Amino acid sequence: MNADWLSQLAPDRAPPPPGWWPPAPGWWGLLLLSVTLAVVAVAWWRHPRRRLRRAALAELRRIRANEGDVIRAASAIQNLLRRYALARFGGERVARLQGDAWLRFLANGGAESLRGAPGQSLLRATFAGQLDLDRVGDREIWFAAAERFVRSARPPADAGARR
Repeated sequence: MNADWLSQLAPDRAPPPPGWWPPAPGWWGLLLLSVTLAVVAVAWWRHPRRRLRRAALAELRRIRANEGDVIRAASAIQNLLRRYALARFGGERVARLQGDAWLRFLANGGAESLRGAPGQSLLRATFAGQLDLDRVGDREIWFAAAERFVRSARPPADAGARR
């Protein structure tokens, strides 16, 4: 046997390190999943009803922070509720509502606390420009009811087919 047979072999060479491109199939799946989730999240965030709800809640917070006068706060809340209801449910259903019918509509939409005296005091403060001294505390009830209405108002089952 010849002792220098090892010298006849090719020199040692390590394989090249693996490249980063193309990624493994699992990375492609993760990329596809993340892009899909991003598109769904943007579509969900930009949905018109959610945008309308966020804008109404932001305006309600602004009214609460800026309106110290109870009469002006009542007028601003009433205006916001009316505009939100018109945008959300349509003019044919909301535009003609007034007085007790308007309060019933709000109460059925989530603002249950406006059914009685607080609702009447909201209307009186808004349209007559006066408020009894014992009803000044209703301001917070109005804000809470308006927030509940904006958050929970849903069209009835028969209106879903029209929208």
